Amino acid sequence: MEKKLLRSQNKMLAGVCAGIAEYFDIDPTLVRVLYVVLTLFSAAFPGLLLYIILLLLMPQAEQ
Repeated sequence: MEKKLLRSQNKMLAGVCAGIAEYFDIDPTLVRVLYVVLTLFSAAFPGLLLYIILLLLMPQAEQ
């Protein structure tokens, strides 16, 4: 079975971080915390831009 990077149904905003966590089989909360920390230390703009790009590119997971 081939793994696909999909937005998760376990979502806080759009399911991007949870989808990444499911792909790498790690805790979604850890991915969310790391993403927020990296976004804050990169002056926020690149992190927000990356999230929007991933939101547009990652397909929604099937139920």
